[in-house]
Parts: sequence; C-alpha cells; structure tokens
Amino acid sequence: MKPVLALVGRPNVGKSTLFNRLTKSRDAIVADYAGLTRDRHYGQGRLGNREYIVIDTGGFEPEAGEGSIFREMAKQTRQAIAEADAVIFVVDARGGLSGQDHDIAKELRRLGKTCVLVANKAEGMTEGAQLAEFYELGLGEVVPVSAAHGQGVRSMVEAALDTLGVPEEDDDAERVDDGVIRLAVAGRPNVGKSTLINAWLGEERLVAYDLPGTTRDAISVPFERDGKKFELIDTAGLRRKGKVFEAIEKFSVVKTLQAIESANVVLLLLDATQGVTDQDAHIAGFILDAGRAVVLAVNKWDAVDAYQREMVQRSIETRLPFLKFAEIHFISAKKRQGLAPLWKSIAKAYAAAMRKMPTPQLTRLLLEAVQFQQPKRSGMYRPKLRYAHQGGMNPPVIVVHGNSLEGVTDTYKRYLEGRFRKAFDLVGTPLRVEMKSARNPYADKDS
Repeated sequence: MKPVLALVGRPNVGKSTLFNRLTKSRDAIVADYAGLTRDRHYGQGRLGNREYIVIDTGGFEPEAGEGSIFREMAKQTRQAIAEADAVIFVVDARGGLSGQDHDIAKELRRLGKTCVLVANKAEGMTEGAQLAEFYELGLGEVVPVSAAHGQGVRSMVEAALDTLGVPEEDDDAERVDDGVIRLAVAGRPNVGKSTLINAWLGEERLVAYDLPGTTRDAISVPFERDGKKFELIDTAGLRRKGKVFEAIEKFSVVKTLQAIESANVVLLLLDATQGVTDQDAHIAGFILDAGRAVVLAVNKWDAVDAYQREMVQRSIETRLPFLKFAEIHFISAKKRQGLAPLWKSIAKAYAAAMRKMPTPQLTRLLLEAVQFQQPKRSGMYRPKLRYAHQGGMNPPVIVVHGNSLEGVTDTYKRYLEGRFRKAFDLVGTPLRVEMKSARNPYADKDS
C-alpha cells in the first residue's frame, strides 16, 4: 500500500501550494469529495520510484469554539491525521512561530503520529539561526522549504518516507500474475457495497474465509467461484461479526484509493436512486488514472421507475464518458438480482488487462491503421509510425516507434486505441498508447 502523508498547519502557511507542488498538477488524481470531505483534498505524489498519497487540509485550529467553521475544519484535519501514516507539519518561516503553532504541535504530540516539521517560505534563509525558534515545538529537526519555488521539497519528502521506512521500488518490477483476480468494490457510502459483498459470500459454490490484512486496517477476503480464484479488497472497512460482514459507518477516502491501487479490477458501484454524483465521477477518475480495469454496476435498479432508469443511463453517458470501455450491469444487491453476469465481466476485464500482444501483430495492425488513415501533417513533417510493441500490462501499454511522433494528435491516438481495442478485445480495461520518436543521429553534430 502507498504511504499517506497529511499536510497540517495553521491557515495561510502554504499547504495548498505545497500540495500542488507534490502532485505536480491539479489534475493529478485530486479528489475533492463535496460535503463528506469538504476541506480535504487527496492527490498522488512520486519521488523517484517511491509513490505516496498526500492529503491537503484546511487551516487547523485545535481549540476552535463549538459551532464555528474552524471547528468543522479541525474535525476534517483530525480525520486526515487519523488516515495518514505521517504528518507534515507546515509552519511559516517568515511569519515566525505563533501560539497556534504551539497548539497544533501539542495536538500532534498527543496523537503520537510520525511528524516532519517543515518551515515553508524559507527561500533565501541559509542561516539555521533564522529557524531556531521552531525547535521550541519539540518536534525534532526543522526542514526549510519553499513550496512556491520547489526548494527543499525533495528533502522533505525523503525525510517523511525514510521515517516510515518506505524502500525504493524496482521501477521495472511487474505485477505478478498468480491467477488470483484482486477485486476492489468502490463507491460512495450507502450505495450497497456491504449488501453486495454479503450477497456474494452467501451464494452457493462460493468458498470464503478470513485472511488477516497485512496492511493497516485492511481486510481481504479470498474466495473461489466457478473454478476462478478471487481476492476481495475491502474499501468499506469491513469487519467480521459472527458470520456477517458489516460496514463501518465512517467512510475513508484513503482506504478506497489504496484498495484501488492494490486491485486488478475495480467494481464501481453506483446508486440508481441518485444517479452519477460528483463523488462517483472523482472515484471513476481515480480508477482511470490508476490504470485499473473496471466494471460498472448500478445498484437499487429495482427501486426506480422507467423514467429514472433512463435518466441514470443518460447521466452515465454524460458524467462518465471516459469509461466507455467498461461494461455496465444493472443490479439489486438486496434482492440478489443480476449478480451472476458481474462475474463474467470481472473475469473478462481482468483477462483484457493482462492480455499479451505479440509485436508482429501489433506492428501489422499499426501499419494497416496508418494505411487506412494517416496522421495529420505537423509543421513541415508528417509523423511516420514504423512499428509497435507492448510496454506493460494492467493496464496494457502499447509503445509506437517512429519519427516526428510528437506531432501525433490526441484524436489520432484515440483512433489507434480503437483499432487495437477491437483487434485484441480489450473490454473493461484502460489502454495507453505511447509515442516514442527515434533520436536524430545528426542533431548533436555541427553543420
């Protein structure tokens, strides 16, 4: 599981600027769950081969009075701290130490979380004496950074990950295909995830047992169906109570993000009575960015009339157009209706995600596609696509080689994607087509 880092500090110390620096883009898997997590933003960061999840929080005032907006913000921040493996406590190097910083430090010491103290806006402060006052907080070394300019940010992340003992990962390591389909059931609270899981575990020919989670607060449930092995990855905080699995009321976004990352296939569960919400779209976007195979299931289909059903289908088309490759099922977990076809789609999506595509066949398909429709000319040159090979699985990656490929448009890439999808029956999985131009051997030579 990816480690989780929470950015905490009083208002206006630069937490959001630092968050954007760590995620490198506002579009980099940022999920703002309206209402439920109004003041927490989730994103993904990467340092070398080490990846992590980062949470941005609102200004933290531990002693905020009852009924104030700051009280609600403090509640959100405490939730972020609870979800995090380590806290990055951000203070203002130019504004100096404040009483509020002391209050936050006291709260962090009370919670006993791993903490890295960071002094932001420290550009130009080369003397340690300028940061000496922050040692009063009793949280160890002070790491000077400038979120606006990127100075010291790498050292800050290294300090946090090293404190957690996160090792360097092999960038070329492939996901091991052991034949077990790792399935995560994702969705908003109260869409029926636990009801669906209970229905699955109660079916005939279904062997299920507890497997203690090797990761923090996670539970996985291995089981077999029709000779295929599955491993259900918990996104709802499932706990065993007698012979029934029950869901904890509290919804953890981090657990959902981590479960999606750990899965081969994600079943995204929607609520027919509410249609596609912003939260659904955020989760779907994360699934796509994570490159996971996906199956859509619309639950509570028995509870809506014909008009509502039509509106739900339209909302899927308009709000989730980027998941057109995914198969859709309309089910009722409570009445156990429409559940059997889900398994076929899950197995099909997994098979597509792990599909092996021979280089000769890919190259032949590429040349046929170019012959049928050439890419548009870019400047003085027309991109020349010469051959293709597979660059990875789960999700499948196709690398196209040639000349002047930086001029290939997104529209043409989608055209190629469609041709490859049809040829290899890539249903239920994202497909990434990457362009790699040949190096000009005369580029570095003097004319």
